[in-house]
Amino acid sequence: MSTTTVPRVTTGRAPHAADDNGWPQLIEAVRESGLYPTRSKAEQVTRTVLAALGTHVTGDERVDLARALPGEAARLIAAQIPVTHRLTAAEFVDSVASRTPGATSATARWDVSSVLGALPPLLGDDLVSRVLAQLPPGYALLFGRADLSACSRSRS
Repeated sequence: MSTTTVPRVTTGRAPHAADDNGWPQLIEAVRESGLYPTRSKAEQVTRTVLAALGTHVTGDERVDLARALPGEAARLIAAQIPVTHRLTAAEFVDSVASRTPGATSATARWDVSSVLGALPPLLGDDLVSRVLAQLPPGYALLFGRADLSACSRSRS
């Protein structure tokens, strides 16, 4: 009897990503990066930003994003209906502001950056790059990366 070995695919995700044990760790990472006074505030911000992000990521990247995140975060992404027109990074921040009572563009940018900046360790560089390739220019800064899109366009 022969056995077939299936190659293991690594996604760069954390070992806890597929379960809800990673949700408290994600919330704590957002709380620390955003300097939020309570876990509750960090969770509210995380839910709002992930729901907004879920409307903008499609295809394999959406599936891989959901797989790489803790269960609760994956459900927030998967529950959203993708938009037909992707927002610029500034419009995305404004859309988060409109979903957050009392928020301004400045506070929403802080919230978005606090949440999206906490995702790369869970997602890995490859998946972050794939997600950013799907989004309009300007989102890299929100994920805590340098935005080199303007440099590459000026060379073209």
